[in-house]
Amino acid sequence: MIAFYSTASGNTARFIARLGVPAVRLAEPPVRPFVLVTPTYADGEGRGAVPKPVIRFLNDPANRTLIRGVIAGGNRNFGEFFARAGDVIAMKCGVPLLYRFELSGTDEDVARVRSGLERFWTRQLSPAQ
Repeated sequence: MIAFYSTASGNTARFIARLGVPAVRLAEPPVRPFVLVTPTYADGEGRGAVPKPVIRFLNDPANRTLIRGVIAGGNRNFGEFFARAGDVIAMKCGVPLLYRFELSGTDEDVARVRSGLERFWTRQLSPAQ
């Protein structure tokens, strides 16, 4: 399952719609493990990369315990701060950064994420070896 945040630009929402996988907006708290998909909004110094609604969502222990990975969107015009929200969330929540995509993603991004999520969830659900 995907939990996602999208702003008025709608880039993240368009990316999620193209994935065609079960997804909920952050306004609907997830009830099972999820991968978080979020855009990045950093200033020229990298500050403020994680949108405030995402921070509030992850500050709830019930939500934070269910996160299994993060996928971040961004704009390559921001150079080293491209998709920085993914790095921050991965580090703070102790989960893997699974993918970065630009704006609403390309067809190749959609195919890679769809395939990657399938492999990721298969590994997550298989018994420990």
